[in-house]
Amino acid sequence: MESISFNLNPVPPYDFTLSTGVFATGDLQIRKSENGRFWQVILLGETLALADVHSTGTTNHPVLKVRVTGDTASESGYREQAGEMIARILNLNDYLAPFYQSVKDDPPLHHLTQRLRGLKAPSTPTVFEALVDSIIEQQISLAVARTLESRLTKMFGDPLLVDGQTYYAFPVPERLASGKPEQFRACGLSAMKGEYIRNTAQQIHLGELNLEGLRAIKDSEEIIGELQKLKGVGRWTAELIVLRGLHRLDIIPADDLGLRRVIARRYEAGGDISGQDVRKIADRWGPWKGLAAYYLLVADMMGK
Repeated sequence: MESISFNLNPVPPYDFTLSTGVFATGDLQIRKSENGRFWQVILLGETLALADVHSTGTTNHPVLKVRVTGDTASESGYREQAGEMIARILNLNDYLAPFYQSVKDDPPLHHLTQRLRGLKAPSTPTVFEALVDSIIEQQISLAVARTLESRLTKMFGDPLLVDGQTYYAFPVPERLASGKPEQFRACGLSAMKGEYIRNTAQQIHLGELNLEGLRAIKDSEEIIGELQKLKGVGRWTAELIVLRGLHRLDIIPADDLGLRRVIARRYEAGGDISGQDVRKIADRWGPWKGLAAYYLLVADMMGK
């Protein structure tokens, strides 16, 4: 097992602790943020590696120290590939200034962008991971979903031993394609959700579906339409996939109950609002709908 260390320079402003805080309750064997560190198993080509990141800079002058441990860490191009993957997961190259400028006349969001300055939304390494997570989260609480996602990863994901600790990578489609119904049930998934996940994994494994190819489509609504052709993927699930897996910030999951509650509290003095109401309010945020929603949700979780 070899290790390499290097620095990454996110586009400022970037608050590392704030941006990785969403992983504070994560599974330490899969992905976790704790004591100023963030770590996750990543797949580089055909090789697993553990990425361990901590900040040595400030919000205005961000610098991240990265240590990547894997079997082929000394190979040519490994550092660049690892750096690109980490930058994608944490979206280090996002420019926040245009977003902050676009919401300066929106009092609730303007206030939050000042209090949460430097917050960037993370992404999953692959579109497939976003799809699986989003299917699992259908009609259950996020806390329960996170537990089920961890079980699925440990059941089907490949292990990586680093410094005496076992970590797990998110399962590749081939592993989930061969999953048995009782294995999905053992993870806590319903028979239907297990079947949705296995069917999609089988399509990818057989070359019938290319989720990563969706990145080439410019129109986010067109991508949502393509995703909804998949069994088990409705509008809400497709929107989550586009946000998390493709980082298309012009999309908002307007029918999400938690988001509707947060927006109602900030903009409608409480009460119930519909997904249609959310879309009308979100129109003012232009291409930043998804990022605005993320700020609102993070603020709610932090009690700000």
